[in-house]
Amino acid sequence: METRRRSLPLLPLRGVLVFPFMVIHLDVGREKSIAALDQAMVADKQILLASQEDAQTDDPVPEEIYSVGTIAEIKQLLKLPGGTVRVLVEGISRARVEKYIAVEPYYQVEVTEYLETEEKTPEVEALTRSLVFQFEQYVKLSKKIPAETVVSIITIEDAGRLSDLIASHLTIKLADKQRILDAVEVRERLETINGILAKEIEILELERKINARVRKQMEKTQKEYYLREQLRAIQKELGEREEGSDGLEYRERIEEADLPEDVAEKALKEVERLEKMPAMAAEAAVVRTYLDWLLELPWRKQTKDRLDLDQAQKILDEDHYGLKKVKERILEYLAVRQLAQKLKGPILCLVGPPGVGKTSLAKSIARALERKFVRISLGGVRDEAEIRGHRRTYVGALPGRIIQGMRQAGSKNPVFLLDEIDKMSMDFRGDPSAALLEVLDPEQNNVFSDHYIEIPFDLSHVFFITTANTTHTIPSALLDRMEVIHLPGYTEEEKINIGMRYLLPKQRQEHGLQKKQMTLSENALKKVIREYTREAGVRNLERSLAAICRKAAREIVQERVQRVRVTHRNLKRYLGIPRFRYGIAGQEDEVGVATGLAWTEVGGDVLSIEVSIVPGKGKLTLTGQLGDVMRESAQAGFSYIRSRAGYLQISDTFPEQMDIHIHIPEGAIPKDGPSAGITMATALASALTQKAVRADVAMTGEITLRGRILPVGGVKEKILAAHRAGVKKILLPVENRRDLEEIPANVKRDLKFIFVEHMDQVLKEALVGLADENNQG
Repeated sequence: METRRRSLPLLPLRGVLVFPFMVIHLDVGREKSIAALDQAMVADKQILLASQEDAQTDDPVPEEIYSVGTIAEIKQLLKLPGGTVRVLVEGISRARVEKYIAVEPYYQVEVTEYLETEEKTPEVEALTRSLVFQFEQYVKLSKKIPAETVVSIITIEDAGRLSDLIASHLTIKLADKQRILDAVEVRERLETINGILAKEIEILELERKINARVRKQMEKTQKEYYLREQLRAIQKELGEREEGSDGLEYRERIEEADLPEDVAEKALKEVERLEKMPAMAAEAAVVRTYLDWLLELPWRKQTKDRLDLDQAQKILDEDHYGLKKVKERILEYLAVRQLAQKLKGPILCLVGPPGVGKTSLAKSIARALERKFVRISLGGVRDEAEIRGHRRTYVGALPGRIIQGMRQAGSKNPVFLLDEIDKMSMDFRGDPSAALLEVLDPEQNNVFSDHYIEIPFDLSHVFFITTANTTHTIPSALLDRMEVIHLPGYTEEEKINIGMRYLLPKQRQEHGLQKKQMTLSENALKKVIREYTREAGVRNLERSLAAICRKAAREIVQERVQRVRVTHRNLKRYLGIPRFRYGIAGQEDEVGVATGLAWTEVGGDVLSIEVSIVPGKGKLTLTGQLGDVMRESAQAGFSYIRSRAGYLQISDTFPEQMDIHIHIPEGAIPKDGPSAGITMATALASALTQKAVRADVAMTGEITLRGRILPVGGVKEKILAAHRAGVKKILLPVENRRDLEEIPANVKRDLKFIFVEHMDQVLKEALVGLADENNQG
């Protein structure tokens, strides 16, 4: 192959490459390129055409232009409106850029021109034949090159020219074309084009197979559509169906929905039934409703959990103060979810007095997990069909509340709140709590069966949370399936934190007040808690703060006040006279009155038990709406006092000479349970011995006939109630010592705990002067 050195102007090409022997029109608009054309026209009309690596570059530098290009002759030049030049060029030979002589006002380069000579070796001949065969195959598959062009190309005998013309007709990437142009040697060029053609033929074969498959599927779909349209027209003529049948629409929706196989099969059977019915048939509406329910349930859809423990804890702390046990349980669940991908949803039961944040905590859990939230209230539900749904044979039948909630959630793993589970009841229509046994059993709820849907639905991914004020009204079988977490009442310190951090900002915002417009001192909030509310939760506290905000808003609007400051001194102006006396515990020691501690649905409470003794015939009267267990407890205490008459220095004949009346205020509130046993016995001993009971002592515990004291429940709530009431000393059964671990440190600091195991110890601690007399004796 011969070579020679030349100096030529260079025209960079964008997105196009010119081969030798190729004739092509080029539109030139860049100033440098037009200058290069002008220079070529002045000289010998020859110019070097080289492609630039990136077609987006407007002003390429030498490094961005390929070094091998084509020397072309300008055949025709035409100036167009707008400054563009259209030029017709014909490729002559390959050339390699050796150096750039000038870059302004156009590129002038020194090149090495390669003058090809015809090679006739057996290897070149074989490669040429292979190239012609593969090119014919390529043309058949691509169908983009006219047959006349193919005939004119394959008749060329010069291998070099043949390879260049074939390369110019291939629809391949610019980089592949440049590889062919870079191949100066004819043999190397033939090998390169053969390799590229083999790859393109393989791709075209795959395209042809895919197109054939798609076409076949389309033909099938078109055929089905055509037959359905014919069937619809026939049915319309027969008057069996109105135009706009639902069958096709439901079939399309079933195909689009990602339904499990058994659900899709059931849905298609119902569609077939629907298509055979007259449109106005009563059952057609039932089938349509059923299909809508099937298609709208989240059979496979689920949201992705937020597994970041730090972020989840931050959200839980943002929404609620305290509640350590529940928050720990949620974070433990998230930690296990990170380690074990498949985990059944937990089933928690939050038990606590009203207003401690059970329902809002469930919402917060959903937010922390980034799950959908659904709430249904079970208060007053007494029909089993509310849970499981009605069978489709009934007019107006619908699925139960569980399936309705899943449809509302739109995902198969929501946080599902079953509110007030302790307030369900039953009647002749069935027991809803029995129906909930399947819902809340992790071993069964993956195939929950609703009477309406009739297909098992997977509830195992649902995070169930139930709420209750007490557990004794929940059937034991249902309670056994849930993980019970007790939420005790808040301490005064916790209420102050909740009020300042959450409730006050919330009420300010709801009443349109800025922080600078209304301020409430901590002492004022403490007074609201002590003298205007008495509760385990914070609901009444929030109402009191709302009342303050309303009155502050009125002052700002009506009296044009710029800022309202609420302190413990002017609080009475906003809330009126105090409703409760702080420190309800007796102000002075009294005979026949003992302070007991009770545990109710609304938290702990302090009870004053009164005993009155009058001359009579030994009659024992109990008043105050006492339950059977409490009455029996009073009888046990009475028998114990009789047995210890000598120790207490009471006449042995007192039962025959006196009537005893035990009363527990408030009379309108029903009371029951054994925990007031020692309190009634103490009040009775006080009345009989005429020794006063210490006013600052409160007690709780069950008494036996022999005077042993048994442990009781609800200790934390009772202690918090005693603390609220200003009690200083609490008598507790020895076996309840372990319950003190749950008591906040600030409450324990204010109280003195005495653990007793026999009634004699209680009397020594509670009755004024009894211990001294016994010591003297």
